[in-house]
Amino acid sequence: MEAKAVVKNIRISPQKARLVADMIRGQHIGTALNTLKFSMKKGARIIRKVVESAVANASQNEAIDVDTLYVKTIYVDGGPMLKRIRPRAMGRATRILKRSSSITVVLDEV
Repeated sequence: MEAKAVVKNIRISPQKARLVADMIRGQHIGTALNTLKFSMKKGARIIRKVVESAVANASQNEAIDVDTLYVKTIYVDGGPMLKRIRPRAMGRATRILKRSSSITVVLDEV
């Protein structure tokens, strides 16, 4: 049995969030939450909340034993971008893309 949690339109670059997601992929839930708790990256706090939400979703299903869960899949997709303009030299302008992410976590029993 699987448990899933999704969060969309989070204001963190997908590239930065993927660095954190790669740290916990395939780990047991206790180890993954401990890794995220002590990581100094911004994405760790966000991904930790998503993993805790997936654990809460799993606990609602009586067929799933929460103690045997592990991170089956975790992936970070790009979300909508905020497009901003920044003035540059000689009357020019450049575009600034403020990226957002959609994070999906799927837990499964060992």
